[in-house]
Amino acid sequence: MNPAGGGRSDFALLFLVLFVVAAGNTALQSVLPTIGREIGIPDLLVATIFSFSALMWTFAAPRWADASDRYGRKALILLGLGGYFVSKLICAFVILAGLKHLIAPIAVFIIFALARSLFGLFGSASNPAAQAYVASRTSPSERTRALSVLASAFGLGTIVGPAVAPFFVLPYVTLSGPMFAFAAFALITLVIVSRRLPADAPSAGEDRPIANLEPTVATGPRSTHGARTRTHRRLSWRDPRILPFSIYGLAIGNAQAASGQSLGFFVIDRLGLPPIEAQTFIGITLMAAAAATLLAQWALIPMFHLGPKLLLRWGAGLGAVGSILLAVSTDFYGIVLSFAIASLGYGFARPGFSAGASLAVGLEDQGGAAGAITAVNGAAFIIAPTIGIALYQLWQPLPYLLSAALLAVMLIYSLKNPLLGSDLDRDEIQTQ
Repeated sequence: MNPAGGGRSDFALLFLVLFVVAAGNTALQSVLPTIGREIGIPDLLVATIFSFSALMWTFAAPRWADASDRYGRKALILLGLGGYFVSKLICAFVILAGLKHLIAPIAVFIIFALARSLFGLFGSASNPAAQAYVASRTSPSERTRALSVLASAFGLGTIVGPAVAPFFVLPYVTLSGPMFAFAAFALITLVIVSRRLPADAPSAGEDRPIANLEPTVATGPRSTHGARTRTHRRLSWRDPRILPFSIYGLAIGNAQAASGQSLGFFVIDRLGLPPIEAQTFIGITLMAAAAATLLAQWALIPMFHLGPKLLLRWGAGLGAVGSILLAVSTDFYGIVLSFAIASLGYGFARPGFSAGASLAVGLEDQGGAAGAITAVNGAAFIIAPTIGIALYQLWQPLPYLLSAALLAVMLIYSLKNPLLGSDLDRDEIQTQ
């Protein structure tokens, strides 16, 4: 996208969309352990709430990517925001009812899980549509940085959401306060985007020249002359051009989901505090992680012009180190520092595989690639949170040690795989 003028403001709107959606999606990580214990929902069932939503997200995201090509990116972005708002509002009211003992704990669990599934089904439309919006308007040399910044919105939101959620625990609404707050943020964002983001014309069925149909690493140069029809095929995560990035992203996502989901319980139990009193410490821990993610994606990546190859390697390496340190941490300061190091790694890794997958395909497959990577991100939360809590109940350091082992394997994979080791952001690779 053109960084000047309207292009910059459009990009800022897309950044806001992904940030708000991600923040609201993961805001529960810091308060849900306390909510579960206050209402009387077992820890393992608390983790499965994320699994229902992630399953719907993984199923729906590639289909929304196709739909964004047919109906326009803006329309799908608005649909995602609308689904997010409705889901979050239902969640807020049902948690409030549960905390006030108006409905039984099992009813709270069922309704809450269904509302979260609604988010996974419709809220997943925003992410691939926003990525495709950016990818179709940037050159290969610009795309890594543009998608890195856009990925930082989603990645930063996943950290900032849980970090600020405890501070919306307010009188009367108590632990349901964060959900009411993020529902309000979603509604405000929906109104702003509907009024300010330029509509993009649907391209389905149009026969037009494609001016910048880049060659890809997998298929080599292709002609850009003559009329070509834009195809809207769904791109599988198993497509050879993006398969290594999908594998890497799935592994990174599972490691982050398993360790992140258990962090709230880890802080409560390691510090030996009542759940309500531990909320401030959980918030501070996640604030430090947010700062580390921000440092990676807004400062270090542009400062050192890091491309996918280095981001994948540094991301897995730092994530593994941070996870090991977290497993052996016994005090609050150790937990904060360790989780910040791990988050710095995830802050490198996420834009690394997102941008890498985009650069590995041509312009006509940007929507498909964005949908596939979004599905991979969602798939990481299907079983990893539940497994993370189950492992935590067996032995508190176990989810962090296994995450470190998985990240170490991905470090080796990023060093050995030819596509992950390619300089995908170099102009000579993407142009004739």
